[in-house]
Amino acid sequence: MDDMIATLTARMQAAADAMDFEEARRLRDRIALLRGGADARDAAAADTSGLTRQQPGAMGLGTNRAQLARPPGWKPPRKPDPMTAGRNCRATRRSDD
Repeated sequence: MDDMIATLTARMQAAADAMDFEEARRLRDRIALLRGGADARDAAAADTSGLTRQQPGAMGLGTNRAQLARPPGWKPPRKPDPMTAGRNCRATRRSDD
């Protein structure tokens, strides 16, 4: 498997040097499939033309974290009453010490 990856890497580099970037892309995706655990026959037969790589910042400004969407009908919760904020619900402790 390592020999096959080394051979494909050399072919990818040669294709990139010859400015054949489509072939280099196909070989790169095939190498990625082999490293991911696919066997050689499946990696050779896989159609990777529809695969796209995630662009940095594509999911938000300067981040790769997903933007959360609120479900339909969602309403924000009521704000707490400022007169009771920070109070403990339990009865106050007595100092019987």
